Amino acid sequence: MTLAERLRAALEIGSATGPILLQGDQHDFDLGPNETFVPAAVLVAVIDRPEPGVLLTLRPETMRRHPGQIAFPGGRVDPGDSGMIETALREAEEEIGLPREAVDIVGIADRYRTITGYEVTPVIGVIPPGLAFAPHLAEVAELFEVPLAFLLEPANHIEQSVEWQGRDRHFYELVWDGRRIWGATAAMIVNLARRLSYG
Repeated sequence: MTLAERLRAALEIGSATGPILLQGDQHDFDLGPNETFVPAAVLVAVIDRPEPGVLLTLRPETMRRHPGQIAFPGGRVDPGDSGMIETALREAEEEIGLPREAVDIVGIADRYRTITGYEVTPVIGVIPPGLAFAPHLAEVAELFEVPLAFLLEPANHIEQSVEWQGRDRHFYELVWDGRRIWGATAAMIVNLARRLSYG
């Protein structure tokens, strides 16, 4: 069985079993009466090798939203996109130069609502090793890989809290090789780990 087939089977079993998932940050803020969540998608690109890795990006400090944070390649849905998969593939191609034809789509994971008003759909895909990437420097300060096994290990999901606007806000973080993965990206990783653990 290939890596894509194993991930696909685990995702299907996990989705049917229904583990407890993180829904989003929406409990920390209220949308106005005329506001809605902006649809977005990210690509969880898993590199197919004996010890699979996952591609993550470091956002430049100059970016208006989430500067200096670690994220999956992705962004908001464009009007011309046919769906979340196309959005994730298009954004990954634009941000890191990942050819969309190189991605074997595994499936769509659980949406997550962010405190900045986005509803993000993670799209899981498997890519071959040895691809040459071309990060877009305005959007990607660094492109790096984290072992899939590290991301899926619950012991690495550290729950933290901070006081924000007079309330305690709880969130997850993972620390890999000195890099701090937190916020929506960490929450989506926790959700994915819970889904795949049922497979």
